[in-house]
Amino acid sequence: MKVISVNVGEPKTVMIDGKPLTTGIYKEPVSEPLFVTKLNFNGDGQADLVHHGGYDKAICAYPSEHFIKWKKQYHRPFSSGAFGENLTLKGLTEDEACIGDIFSIGTAVIQLSQPRQPCFKVAKRHGLSDLPLVLQKTGCTGFYFRVLQEGIIQQGDKLTLIERSLTPLSVRYVNRIYYMEKTNVEAMQKIIAEPTLSESWRKALTKRLSTMISE
Repeated sequence: MKVISVNVGEPKTVMIDGKPLTTGIYKEPVSEPLFVTKLNFNGDGQADLVHHGGYDKAICAYPSEHFIKWKKQYHRPFSSGAFGENLTLKGLTEDEACIGDIFSIGTAVIQLSQPRQPCFKVAKRHGLSDLPLVLQKTGCTGFYFRVLQEGIIQQGDKLTLIERSLTPLSVRYVNRIYYMEKTNVEAMQKIIAEPTLSESWRKALTKRLSTMISE
């Protein structure tokens, strides 16, 4: 497992469909080592701080293995930073990555907190209106990390798994329950019980369960 690319970018306003859109989804690869804090990489930023960034979503990561799939489906190339990710990874996909996994990477220590929720800005960036829904349905969403120990990360760094939950829940499994099996009460309870799950996903699943129970 290693870092193919480190990608950062500050929010900017672009014209899409004749309308201005302020977004931080345009991330560009950098070759130099970058320091990552508990909130983000130096030189990086998000426009929508309600849905992006913060302690539980300090680092967005995306598996490079998916690029071939999207190239075949959409007949265009996808490269590092294409999905607004900070880390483009090799060897760690949604199938292997589990909520709560702790990795050493460079001089930092990071913990997987939740799947990535693809938003409309991914569609706008690529001019592909169906892309967010396709990412959800396939489970190829990417995922977020919180930073347990601040440090320096650079291209080529290896990820070393140093701790895993006693009840590992893969990102693909959590995605399936969240997006596809929306009435699977037992599975949602199991996911909510994972103490390292991000607060935003815990609240969302708890709200869904409460709604189902009250109906």
